[in-house]
Amino acid sequence: MSEPASEALQLVARVLESMPNALFRVELQNEARTRLTAHVSGASSLLRVLPGDLVTVEILPYDGTRGRIVGKQP
Repeated sequence: MSEPASEALQLVARVLESMPNALFRVELQNEARTRLTAHVSGASSLLRVLPGDLVTVEILPYDGTRGRIVGKQP
């Protein structure tokens, strides 16, 4: 069951590394520089993500350690 998008926070992050099983370590581009693990969302599965890229990450409020990459920043 999918969570409503209105509850998710969308933030900009930089991809630090590519990990096994299509996971990525990302660092949020805010004052805290929080690091979390993210995967590419199903709708964006054809999105090519490389270390160093800026991406948009959705984070649900109840789990701030994991996120979903929903797009790439220009």
